[in-house]
Amino acid sequence: MAIEKNVFFNLRHYEYGEAFFGSYKGMRYRLAREPLENVFFTPVDQRDPDARLMATVWPEPYSYFDTEDEKKISEKFEITEEGFEQAVAWINAQYESGNW
Repeated sequence: MAIEKNVFFNLRHYEYGEAFFGSYKGMRYRLAREPLENVFFTPVDQRDPDARLMATVWPEPYSYFDTEDEKKISEKFEITEEGFEQAVAWINAQYESGNW
């Protein structure tokens, strides 16, 4: 595995509506809760049941916001520890495939 899970913030971080950004050997990546909103103080039973973790990869050199959407590849995962691990594995699989 190229990018270790411990590089990312822990799963609870994403409840604050903050994204994590990184890069690895020419590939940039982002992991965030979608919709991107602060739900930390919202009771679990009142949160959007359709919310997911969204992992996105794209080629350097530009930031997420300065890169055209057509150049980004995204996938959604459950907001669970297992979904978090799957998202990290997906980002690594995208790097290995070279299709980003």
